[in-house]
Amino acid sequence: MNGLKDIKDDIQNIAEAMLSVLNIDVTIVDEDLIRIAGTGIYLDKIGERVNGYSAFKKCLEEQVLIYIDDSEQNDICKECSNSGSCKEYAEVCCPITLDGYAYGVVGLIAFNEEQSSIITDNAKDLTNFLGKMADLISNKLKAQNKTEELELEKKKLEILLNGMNKAVVSIDTRGNIDKYNVKFRESFNIEDEKLEGGNIFHLLDFIKKPSALDFEKYKTGIFYYKKQGRNLKGIYNISEIVVKNKLKGYVIDFIENKEAIKNYNKINKDYKITLDNIVGNSQIMEYTKQKALIAAKSNSTVLITGESGTGKELFARAIHNHSDRTDYPFVAVNCAAIPDNLLESELFGYEEGAFTGAKKGGKLGKFELAHKGTIFLDEIGDMSIHLQGKLLRVLQERELDKIGGKSNIFIDVRVIAATNKNLEALVKNGQFREDLYYRLKVIPITLPTLRERKSDIPLLINYMIKEYAHKLNKDVIGIEEDASKTLADYTWPGNVRELQNIIEYSINMSTSPLLTLDIIPNNIKSTYYDEKSHKEEEIRTLEDLEKEEIRKAFNKYKHYKKDKELVAKALGISRATLYRKLEKYNLISK
Repeated sequence: MNGLKDIKDDIQNIAEAMLSVLNIDVTIVDEDLIRIAGTGIYLDKIGERVNGYSAFKKCLEEQVLIYIDDSEQNDICKECSNSGSCKEYAEVCCPITLDGYAYGVVGLIAFNEEQSSIITDNAKDLTNFLGKMADLISNKLKAQNKTEELELEKKKLEILLNGMNKAVVSIDTRGNIDKYNVKFRESFNIEDEKLEGGNIFHLLDFIKKPSALDFEKYKTGIFYYKKQGRNLKGIYNISEIVVKNKLKGYVIDFIENKEAIKNYNKINKDYKITLDNIVGNSQIMEYTKQKALIAAKSNSTVLITGESGTGKELFARAIHNHSDRTDYPFVAVNCAAIPDNLLESELFGYEEGAFTGAKKGGKLGKFELAHKGTIFLDEIGDMSIHLQGKLLRVLQERELDKIGGKSNIFIDVRVIAATNKNLEALVKNGQFREDLYYRLKVIPITLPTLRERKSDIPLLINYMIKEYAHKLNKDVIGIEEDASKTLADYTWPGNVRELQNIIEYSINMSTSPLLTLDIIPNNIKSTYYDEKSHKEEEIRTLEDLEKEEIRKAFNKYKHYKKDKELVAKALGISRATLYRKLEKYNLISK
């Protein structure tokens, strides 16, 4: 809280004004009885302290107005430390109070008969006048305190704004800039001279001037800024400043896409996943990776199919990270995990007031958040026919229609869809739109099952042991041979996800540096021994065995252009012999 010394220049002006009106000397002291203003002989005593007992001290302590018309007879004067040597003929002093506290005293002092007569002849008017002067000084002090409080709040707000990790600017209704934080200036690389008094609609032309009619339409948007040596992409939000039901301006905040990427790619290792990080070097996996790499260089839609647990999202992320869109968001949506009535708003967003329960400000859909990047629609086979129609429109027109929106929004999004269902069968049954199916299946990629790439199982086991041993803080460094063989010979209906589950379980149960057969779950071992026993007991004809091996070979090399050459080589026979076998066993080859 301030004291009178903080407004001493104003108080001195008031003292001099009082002297010119009344022709009586004025002195003003603060709460420590130090003179901070004065006229006449007191002008040279500014800064000195009034010592001992005095009328000023009594006035300050008791917060009462004191009137003395005869200094020789007054009781206060008799107790004064200057009694006997005082040159004052008369005086009036009044406390300067604010909110019940005395901050000082203002006094009129007569040093001759003429001035004394003025005081005694106009006692009532002078005491009223002096009270008003005391009020004037206290109001000056109050204003100073208020100013400093505002300055303090302003400084706090400035520190708060500059501490934010996003750019913020406030403007009036015409777009003139009022305030901005350091992040705003640095993000858009605009000099202070241009910002002070600058207009946001001129400096950032991607922001459309809001109005009462279209504010809802333009209050949120995606921006691209390529000026002043900056290349930014992100989202901006405009909020209204309303005081007493009157629009006074707007506050705009900006979120760069790199922040959006962090929000929608919570697992950092997955965000940076590449095809090289995907474990597996079998021929079929090398072929699949090569096809995915080719797909990454295109903007066409990709349809990834494969059994549950084969790594469809992993491949989708890798394709995104190998593409030109890697610096933009990768947004994953599980279509099966979100109820159909919510999936539409999740994908396409909605405007404020679009339906009961719609949140204030509306909501950005996943397609908008993925602008310039990739959206991954997992379990696409579970999407309703209604939403399939909206998705088809987005793919065809590159526009989306938000719920409650008045106009369509252009988007640039690469779509990767995935499913473990047979979409062709769903199309035949009328459960999936044929036109959408072909829109999605521009670049089809089928992920092999773990059964089809058993040579990768030892690699996967070793990788997972390292990963989960570190995660679970266990001293497990490997696996015994019989346990490894049991896992390698298992059929793995749950694919890589099931293998992950078994390895994590086994590491939790292990008490030694090597995973042993006894801690492998019984269902894995029983399946393995049942199959082994069955194989040992069953006697099959040589022709059956030959047909099975031919089928297995074709299944293994079905994705290769020179599949027959590879099959013949794997079986150890010539191509001519292979053709004779195919004809003999009535096998249809591709």
